[in-house]
Amino acid sequence: MMYNVKHWQIYLIFLFAITFISCRQNNRPDVSNIQVSIKIERFDKELFNGKNKDVIDVDKQLASKYDVFYDDFIHRILDSKYSNTESLNNLYHDRAYTDLSKEVDSVFPNLKAQEEGLNETFKYIKYYYPKAKIPKFISFASGFAYQMPVGDNYLGIGLDMFLGKDSKFYRAIVQSVPLYLSRRFTPEYIVPRVAETYAHEELFAEPDDNRTLLAKMIFQGKILYFLDQVLPEDVDDSTKIGYTQQQMDWVQNFEGDIWAYFLENNYLYETDYQKIQVFLSEGPFTPGLGENRDSAPKLGVWMGWQIVKKYMKTHPDITVQQLMADNDAQKILKESKYKPKQQK
Repeated sequence: MMYNVKHWQIYLIFLFAITFISCRQNNRPDVSNIQVSIKIERFDKELFNGKNKDVIDVDKQLASKYDVFYDDFIHRILDSKYSNTESLNNLYHDRAYTDLSKEVDSVFPNLKAQEEGLNETFKYIKYYYPKAKIPKFISFASGFAYQMPVGDNYLGIGLDMFLGKDSKFYRAIVQSVPLYLSRRFTPEYIVPRVAETYAHEELFAEPDDNRTLLAKMIFQGKILYFLDQVLPEDVDDSTKIGYTQQQMDWVQNFEGDIWAYFLENNYLYETDYQKIQVFLSEGPFTPGLGENRDSAPKLGVWMGWQIVKKYMKTHPDITVQQLMADNDAQKILKESKYKPKQQK
């Protein structure tokens, strides 16, 4: 009898633990009733399929279906000074375009995985911002000129910028696109980059008076926190910010030291962009920090993210919408009680 009591006690404890973990992992809002149906229009395929057809007919069909995007593609993305038909002829006779198009098609025979990720993401976006307008998503290849252009009611996805970090094309263009950037040109980055671009361009414009490093840190940190709430849960933090696992380990190990470095050098309230951009911009590492160039880049962005997460953890009553509308960076820092410990 004693065995049975213990057995049920263990079972109940186990059941409670499973329930607790499940609740903790599924604390997102229920978006099952929000209707979103995203399809990525394959302009890249339709354009390439016109190669052996009458260019006048191809031009008419593409102009009719893609309208503003088609005009932008020819005259802005390709930066062509010629007419549409002349531009198409030049493109179809370019061996490099043919090779690239075939590679894009082999890596992306379809975009079902990306469409599923975008559908989930935009359900959450619509939950928080019901009036948010979802643009058309149009895939293309531009010869590595543009990754994610935003135009009149469209967001373009340059598939040639997501072929996989070991693509032969990226090794060939390393002088214009360094490896620390092209290592992120992988299919799994498409959905996070779309969400980030949409957040910046359509939802949250940075205030003009965001001049201090702290203000820019908190603004970028809020964007990343927003991505935490809307991206599929299997998107890890390193992908959101674009770090390697080694860089992620480095910032987590030295979080307190990085914060102390900012404070000791009075960087938080610095407004000289030449001095603070090193903590906000892309790069292989942060000059002056770490050994053997092992430091992570964008330390201001990462630090802002940690401050915002701490602020929201200590203020569970604050909604996502309230956070994103609050531009008082000093208040968010102060009320976050952010004080990471330095390495001993």
